[in-house]
Amino acid sequence: MEKRSNAVFPNLHQTQSKTQKPLDQSASEDPRGMWRLLSTRRFAPFFWTQFFGAFNDNVFKNALMLTIAFQAGQRLSMSSDVAINLAAGLFILPFFLFSATAGQIADRMEKSLLIRRIKVMEIAIMACAGLAFWTGSLMVLLGLLFLMGTQSAFFGPVKYSIMPDQLKPTEIVGGNALVEMGTFISILLGTLCGGLLIQIKNGPAVTGLVLVGIALAGWLASRMIPATAVHAPRLTVRWNLFKETLRTIGYARRERSVFLSILGISWFWLLGAAYLTQLPNFTKTVLSGGESVVTLLLTLFSIGVGAGSLLCERLSDKKVELGLVPLGSIGLSLFGLDLFWACRLPDSDGLLTLSRFLAVPGSMRLMIDFVMIGIFGGLYIVPLFAMVQMRTRPRERARVIAANNIINALFMVLSSLAGALLLGAAGISIPVFFLILAISNAVVAVYIYSLVPEFTMRFLVWIITHTMYRFRHRDLDRIPEDGPAVLVCNHVSYMDALLIIGACRRPVRFVIYEPIYRMFLLHFIFRAARAIPIASHRSNPVGLKTAFQEISAALEAGEVVCIFPEGQLTRDGRVGAFKPGIERIIRTNPVPVVPLALKGLWGSFFSHKNGHALTRLPQRFWSRVELAAGTPVAPARVSASELRETVVGLSGGFRCPHP
Repeated sequence: MEKRSNAVFPNLHQTQSKTQKPLDQSASEDPRGMWRLLSTRRFAPFFWTQFFGAFNDNVFKNALMLTIAFQAGQRLSMSSDVAINLAAGLFILPFFLFSATAGQIADRMEKSLLIRRIKVMEIAIMACAGLAFWTGSLMVLLGLLFLMGTQSAFFGPVKYSIMPDQLKPTEIVGGNALVEMGTFISILLGTLCGGLLIQIKNGPAVTGLVLVGIALAGWLASRMIPATAVHAPRLTVRWNLFKETLRTIGYARRERSVFLSILGISWFWLLGAAYLTQLPNFTKTVLSGGESVVTLLLTLFSIGVGAGSLLCERLSDKKVELGLVPLGSIGLSLFGLDLFWACRLPDSDGLLTLSRFLAVPGSMRLMIDFVMIGIFGGLYIVPLFAMVQMRTRPRERARVIAANNIINALFMVLSSLAGALLLGAAGISIPVFFLILAISNAVVAVYIYSLVPEFTMRFLVWIITHTMYRFRHRDLDRIPEDGPAVLVCNHVSYMDALLIIGACRRPVRFVIYEPIYRMFLLHFIFRAARAIPIASHRSNPVGLKTAFQEISAALEAGEVVCIFPEGQLTRDGRVGAFKPGIERIIRTNPVPVVPLALKGLWGSFFSHKNGHALTRLPQRFWSRVELAAGTPVAPARVSASELRETVVGLSGGFRCPHP
């Protein structure tokens, strides 16, 4: 929880690249991928700052919860159950109260300086907490828990809004993956350490010293975070908490896809809170497992989320791949449903130790469910966070993240209420509660993806390009990161546009021959991608004129347009003559032209080799396909014939051979 465009596909890079200057611009691609970020000054200090912060939060919270559980009756005039729920409420309340203010301050201030001040606040809070643990002052500890929640509420907007300022567009997904992995590992380690420390000899005193030490480590790491640009230095911070909370949520609602992504993130936190809150009772009453089994399942879930987050970077090819979000939703529901069936373990006498649980038939299936729920959760949440960061204007980014935190907190409260009503008042069992969560997740997913067809479109493209072909690409960084451009490519099969959509980091507007645009299934994808249908002058002169007008409008808006200048699929594998339409486009809108070449598709089920496409059984599967980009051509040098020769050269030969 810490945690513009006028169309479905905004220009992701146009806003960002004009407002940020990442350090280490000269750094080349590294085979270590995202792990290289942990050795860079622009990311590593921030990573360890947020890691120590989340770790300290959970050491403190779990140590306090155990103290309350065993001592509330003697030191507080309330039961331990009431005190534990009070503590949970005190930690989450600041996210409602102060997130709007935190977002304004984060947009107005230099973020590295703000982080250091927040970490100084953490040191002071933990010093007081250490003293309160030593003296056994539970009421003081509850008050300090509220202050710790306040500190986290102020850190949340900075945590996610600073990454686009420090990372390149190709690193955003990897950075978010590392942060999510680090967050869940720190939650796991903090929970374990908090429970262990408070129970050892002189536990309260040792716990206090550890809390201060971790806070100091986080502050030292924060001192090495590089300075960032201040995006809204003249912003007036308003202190009306209720009014500014509504205004902050309003910022998030400006871009529909961003707001729906925030709702998707919040839904994930609702699911996570629901699963983890019920985990102790689920383990004890349903699985007949002891505390060690609870720890095992928590560990498996956390490892799963970390693994899914890291896997997301690999599967997304270093771009914001929204196609992974529906994949994550499907996995969450499938393994959530299986968890309902897998928890029917044989009865046992007494609570099972870890070794006895592992020997029970069916325990392995149950553990796999927890790991897979975590993995698909990571695949689900990382692209959503990256999308919110990239599609939000820099001067409002922290406030949009603050809105995300507010809605996250609200959904977590709803999770608690749902659990209390269904498990308490309605009297359903925990397995049935998990079943309801899995079914609800499927319903919510269908609803969101019907509102934003981009998610479904990207999912279909991702599935096609990752299951039917072994797809690789090279030199696509030659496509400008911002501003208008035209891509020209040879036309081999009905899959050409889908492969380009899946490979390019920037959204692309395709000019598609109208009969292909209207084809079953492809029509949904092309419509969601805002493709431009075009017809011949003979069949539809008005439609042709309209298409050229729409191409011009797209380029004037700074978008990327891709055309297939041959005008039709190749019938013999050769690159056909390029029609002069490309020259007409550039005369109207003088923009750079980037030649592309697709290789390996001739002879596929979707090409016209040996007859019309789609009319014969597929002859090959998982074919090697390559997309290569050439050097951008200046507008003054654009010639249809010369562009064709360049594409022929990029294709490696005259008949589009397999790479």
